[in-house]
Amino acid sequence: MSARREKYYVDPADHLRDVSVDVVIVGYEEGHLKCLLLRVRDRWMLQGGFVGISESTDAAAQRVLVERTGLIEPYLKFLTVFGKEDRNFDKDWHKLIEANYTDTEFISWMKLRRVTLGYYSLVNIVETHPQLTSIDDEIAWFSFDELPVMWMDHREIAMAARTHLKNSIRQNLETYNLLTSPFTMPELHRLHQVILGEEIDRSRFQKKMLSTGLFKRLPKRQKESPGRNPYQYEVIDPICTSCDENSVDKTCE
Repeated sequence: MSARREKYYVDPADHLRDVSVDVVIVGYEEGHLKCLLLRVRDRWMLQGGFVGISESTDAAAQRVLVERTGLIEPYLKFLTVFGKEDRNFDKDWHKLIEANYTDTEFISWMKLRRVTLGYYSLVNIVETHPQLTSIDDEIAWFSFDELPVMWMDHREIAMAARTHLKNSIRQNLETYNLLTSPFTMPELHRLHQVILGEEIDRSRFQKKMLSTGLFKRLPKRQKESPGRNPYQYEVIDPICTSCDENSVDKTCE
């Protein structure tokens, strides 16, 4: 657990009025996909923030992600826009803001209805160092299958990222960002099975992965169990995360 940082505050004059960003930070641990959440009083929320007047939404999301994880150049992708007509925090949130701040302009600004741009980030949990602000009570990883009660529509945003990851895995090779490098093909295979929620033929999966040319086999092997010492792999070009649409689909099974 990291030490608390300075009390959260932004100057309304320096930020866009009606737009925010929220980032679903996804990790993988002990066979489970997990989401990093903040607890504010009795509910949890995603990592989020506001967009500066002279800042792009991508830059704002990247800033929030780096500040909250301590990672350098973490993997980040745009998800979608969330802006239902009734999207707003409830009265409990308003009371919380009023109890923690005295600046009336800031309080009114924090209560505004906003459209939020959702992003998702795939991180290695071991390398991630979560950071709290003074308004947060706790920060923790939760399995997507056991998400707690969350503020506003943050559960919807989190599950949208989970669904997107499952659907896009057949077109994009981005999942290695969840593993510690170097990794083995059995580890990558297990991860894909967890994401898809179904069995994948291991030998055909490995053949498909290696045919992409994205992975470099290392001479060092990792001893997984007696008699089995699978090769370790690293990504040749971490920037290259997309491949042919048929590279990771059900034909791999």
